[in-house]
Amino acid sequence: MAMSGGVDSSAAALILKGLGHRVVGVTMKLVDADENDSAFGLISPSGRSCCSFLDIVDARSVSQKLNFDHQVHNFSHLFRKEVVEPFVRAYVRGQTPNPCVDCNRRLKFGPLFERATLLGCEKMATGHYAKIELDERTGLFQLKKAKDPVKDQSYFLYGLNQEELSRTLFPLGNYLKEEIRAVAAKSGIVTAKKPESQDICFVRNGRYDLFLEEFGVKDKPGDIINVQGQKLGRHLGIHHYTVGQRRGLGLHAPMPMYVIRLEPNENTVTVGGENELYSDWALLTDVSLISGQPATKPFEAGIKVRYRQTETPALVEPLNAGTFKVSFRQPLKAVAPGQAAVMYQGDVVIGGGTIVLAG
Repeated sequence: MAMSGGVDSSAAALILKGLGHRVVGVTMKLVDADENDSAFGLISPSGRSCCSFLDIVDARSVSQKLNFDHQVHNFSHLFRKEVVEPFVRAYVRGQTPNPCVDCNRRLKFGPLFERATLLGCEKMATGHYAKIELDERTGLFQLKKAKDPVKDQSYFLYGLNQEELSRTLFPLGNYLKEEIRAVAAKSGIVTAKKPESQDICFVRNGRYDLFLEEFGVKDKPGDIINVQGQKLGRHLGIHHYTVGQRRGLGLHAPMPMYVIRLEPNENTVTVGGENELYSDWALLTDVSLISGQPATKPFEAGIKVRYRQTETPALVEPLNAGTFKVSFRQPLKAVAPGQAAVMYQGDVVIGGGTIVLAG
């Protein structure tokens, strides 16, 4: 059981114990520093290190109360290499990365799976809000949305493959968040009223620019231009901006202006009116399909390009291995390169990829 020290993973462990499973709790230590060390900016919104000492204490307290073994495994090197450094490089390239997707693909459902095997565990469980079901007609495992539409986290899990799904449990998939809080409170575990983490766990108060500066990203001022190429102002550096941003541009214009495009090679920030923020299509790379079977012809799907978004109907066309074009049935606002685009058919996740271009 992957234990973050929060209420969700604690309640998931409680549910598994109630079902008769033998549980081994494992907490990933993601920052190789004490709780007072910023560790190059790896600090949670609460001011503590990502997966801090206090989180580890909470996870251990829950395991002791529920009477199962708890271990801490140091993943700090991998976390920095596979999640944090790609996050920094993406911003330098003018992209808007999604580190939660990388953390799931490259840590939780990779190295942590290997640790589970070494510990003799048949399954790995997490506190994600999602469902896994076996389609008896095809014999394939499906990743599906959770019961709670507000907490559903299937968007972040599109990279799972058939083997991983066959060995994974999501105990919270059929619960609402308030039900999980109630289950935790009734059991008397210490995390029952623990507040939820916000934004990205390793960035304090959502200040990505300050975090990037701690990783050596320097301000590189350049021009703010409109779509016709006319200079409207100056920017501090493209890592301060993201597609769809409206505030903090420092422009005086007769109408609201939004970031339309970031060009790292030219070091320009392109802005425009809200009507210029919409895209008809997006190009995806590093596409992963849940079925593990290649797509050979176009298909219809609902697309999410952000976590908290309703799917947009689209035609999905496979171009070559790992590259797909998505044509939206209606223009979609603020499609940002670097973000994940996830494909759904009803409640079922088909797969997803990384947006590299939109227009």
